[in-house]
Amino acid sequence: MTRSQSFTTWLKRHAKDDNAIGDLARDVAADRDWPSRMRLKGQREYLENRGASRAAVATLERAWSLYQERPAD
Repeated sequence: MTRSQSFTTWLKRHAKDDNAIGDLARDVAADRDWPSRMRLKGQREYLENRGASRAAVATLERAWSLYQERPAD
């Protein structure tokens, strides 16, 4: 992975994970309207505007943190 990889691309790579981030990744991969180019704030608002649960929003925030913390190649 490189630092230039987008969050959405990074997240979709976790679609096979058997956890909440994997669930989110599968949902994002299936959502044609997912705001890929937005940052965390815009993506959080997108989920909230669509009635996502608090757990889903918390998972997005956790995934974003992991994305930010990933090591550079």
